[in-house]
Amino acid sequence: MAHAPTLTIGRLAAYAAPAFALAMPTIPAFVYLPALYAESLGLTAAGLVLLGARIVDVISDPLIGVLSDRHKTRWGHRKPWIFAGAILAGWALVRLFQPPGDATALYLMIWAVVLYLGWTIIAVPYTAWGAELSSDYNERSRITGAREGLTLVGILAAGAVPAVAAGMGWTEPEGLAAVSWLAIIVGAPTIFLLLWWVPEQAISPMATRRAPLNWATTKRAIAVLGGNKPFVRLLSAWFINGMANGIPAALFLLYLEYGLQADTSQRSILILAYFLSGVLSIPVWLAVSKRIGKHRTWCWAMILTCAAFVWVPFLAPGDIAIFALICIVTGMGLGADLSLPPALQADVIDFDRLRSGQSRAGLFFALWSMSTKLALALAVGLTFPLLEYLGFSTDGDNTLSALRSLAVIYAGIPVVFKLIAIVSIWTFPITQQRQELIQRRLKRRDERLA
Repeated sequence: MAHAPTLTIGRLAAYAAPAFALAMPTIPAFVYLPALYAESLGLTAAGLVLLGARIVDVISDPLIGVLSDRHKTRWGHRKPWIFAGAILAGWALVRLFQPPGDATALYLMIWAVVLYLGWTIIAVPYTAWGAELSSDYNERSRITGAREGLTLVGILAAGAVPAVAAGMGWTEPEGLAAVSWLAIIVGAPTIFLLLWWVPEQAISPMATRRAPLNWATTKRAIAVLGGNKPFVRLLSAWFINGMANGIPAALFLLYLEYGLQADTSQRSILILAYFLSGVLSIPVWLAVSKRIGKHRTWCWAMILTCAAFVWVPFLAPGDIAIFALICIVTGMGLGADLSLPPALQADVIDFDRLRSGQSRAGLFFALWSMSTKLALALAVGLTFPLLEYLGFSTDGDNTLSALRSLAVIYAGIPVVFKLIAIVSIWTFPITQQRQELIQRRLKRRDERLA
């Protein structure tokens, strides 16, 4: 099969660059936003409001996915959504991180919903667009690798800005406001470059023949998605692995402070080592995937993470150097987690298009996004009560058994989840050879309908 042309470095950079700005508000929105509003509203009220906003966020994912799939404009079917979402998200960022002194729960709810909705309106079409940029098995990994690598760099930058602001004598709210403005300043030109320079791929003639949107067609769509066994298998592995990543993410700072007794500077270095190794490892995983396939490379990355995590329960307070090595290895695993599964998802979408005749990348990546959000929510919702039940407390008075429970939940449970994901994805059926066969069949059908 003749391979699809690769994107030039310039086009690839133009597509991936907005990921940097889109990632910057992630840590502030998840970590600092509740504390920012808890002073005036109370921690419980702020938490419940943000939970309500998240529920709206999850519900909006499939709606945005379907709409961006079905409605083509003179500017394309992905670009208008990204443009609108960028305006909403930028506006909400400024309002959320620079609230008035008398901000109410209603104020927080409105602007949190607008922010999460804006993010969804950008993210779902943006990731779907990445899957449509190339039909080549390995080129798709290159595209997702560039995007997710810049996502990690954006997260690193977002973590550094408040620290730099504090060093300059700024207050924490001023540091958060700086993150929001920097995201806008960087995001505006990169999104403009994306919309102006990166082309949308033409949709096949059959895929543009839309069925009416009603309950009957919705049921048929759900049945087709459920009957797409590679999709169900991949989504299940992605969700399970999301739980495996979400648990240590939720407990990372707690483990560093109470399990390892790391000081503030040591925690910063360990966080930097984790994310930086994730960024630097992505080209390595892409090279490996060209030799042994994307799904097998992802499995080996998860095996590597498990091999590092199993040692965590045996560490003692002060074992910073050993844990730094674990952070580097698990950070490498994160690089594979972010770059390879979305490229596999693009192959699954090809299989769906061959079976259904519909172009539904937006819907597939909306379900992908919902799975991610649900996994992260469950990771927090299950591990915190479990820790409390086992006797762990943040008041600093913990028994050896409670600290051991923290270490086991932080690293042991994720190992179990990752092993389940490895078993489920090891024999994934859409290899490079089968993906190329699917592409040939799609091309022949499109030529007949043209």
